[in-house]
Amino acid sequence: MSLNLSPLTPLNYFASLVQSDEQFPLLEAAASLAQDEEPLLDVQQVLDDVARLLKKVTARMPEDADDLTRLAILSQVFYKDLGFGVNANDYYAPENSYLNEVLRTRRGIPISLAVIWLELAQALELQAQGVSFPGHFLVKVALNEGLVVLDPLTGESLGLDHLAERLRPFRDPVDRKAQADLDEGETPMGLYLQACPPRDILARMLRNLKEIFRSQEDWPRMLQDLDRLVVLLPEVWTERRDRGLVHAELGQVHEALQDLRLYLQAVPSAPDNAALKNRVNELSGH
Repeated sequence: MSLNLSPLTPLNYFASLVQSDEQFPLLEAAASLAQDEEPLLDVQQVLDDVARLLKKVTARMPEDADDLTRLAILSQVFYKDLGFGVNANDYYAPENSYLNEVLRTRRGIPISLAVIWLELAQALELQAQGVSFPGHFLVKVALNEGLVVLDPLTGESLGLDHLAERLRPFRDPVDRKAQADLDEGETPMGLYLQACPPRDILARMLRNLKEIFRSQEDWPRMLQDLDRLVVLLPEVWTERRDRGLVHAELGQVHEALQDLRLYLQAVPSAPDNAALKNRVNELSGH
């Protein structure tokens, strides 16, 4: 019996991490995204770096600290002492999504900072979760005193009025009643503050990168990103469609046809069906 001694690729490693939602290793999976840029990146080193941050926080923590105290000390150490915050000078740099770089520079975007912050908060036994709020990823913590929603860029606590103001650009302006409800603070804000599962957090990180690479027409890097999205979300057929189109941009006709045909078969009533059939015919020489 022969053993398979082929090296573990970054994509295979990623697939092994995200195959189950049970005990989903968000920090490790998120850290592994940078292996597309640095295949030899030691992900364990990233995990160790976060563990060292945790020690800095716990060193400041009184033994009898309640959840509000733990949250306050975490915010003080993470944002004030360690200086984590937004990379305002280069917000759309891919490095802002790579945790090894975020830990090195202490600069990132809301979701990458949130992943590190959530790891620390949950290790402190805070009931902390991510929130896939429109336009800007948030975090929330359930305290005895009530729910606190925070901006992961600054640690600032966001009240209902502030959240409603942030939500306003994403609401349908013709929905007068909903707008009135929003103004009165009676909108179902809870709908926008539902916990974001770890798999969805990772998907949002990957889609951020996907849009960066699309805007740069960096097809090889976008393809690596889409390979991960297809592994992460195997039944989200639009990711397979997009991968097929990127394969086509790279002249990889066989792979493009495979993905596009699978998409057409899985979503026969898709609005882009006719256009994609034409693209398939072009690629197959018909």
